Amino acid sequence: QVQLVESGGGLVQAGGSLRLSCAASGSIAAINAMGWYRQAPGKQRELVASFTRDDNTYYVDSVKGRFTISRDNAQNTVILQMNSLKPEDTALYYCAADTTLSGRYDYWGQGTQVTVSS
Repeated sequence: QVQLVESGGGLVQAGGSLRLSCAASGSIAAINAMGWYRQAPGKQRELVASFTRDDNTYYVDSVKGRFTISRDNAQNTVILQMNSLKPEDTALYYCAADTTLSGRYDYWGQGTQVTVSS
């Protein structure tokens, strides 16, 4: 079992920055990959950024150059630094963990809201 708790969402003006944190606990050693997803109203959930155990990272094209995913192993925390935010980044952001070895995320946090005003 893995528990994930997100924090750091909020309201920011376009061009601003936010830093999301995801604290992981439980069976940390079973995690093969971690990622941040987002879902905006009326849209499908999309993978925003992720990294694997062997440090392969992924970013969706719309956030490349603006978002950075990183981890603090000492704190068992995954960070999503979001810069140059745009109104279209507004969504509920979820932290997720994959313990399946199949690329399927099987543990999810409760989500944190990010709202970017124009």
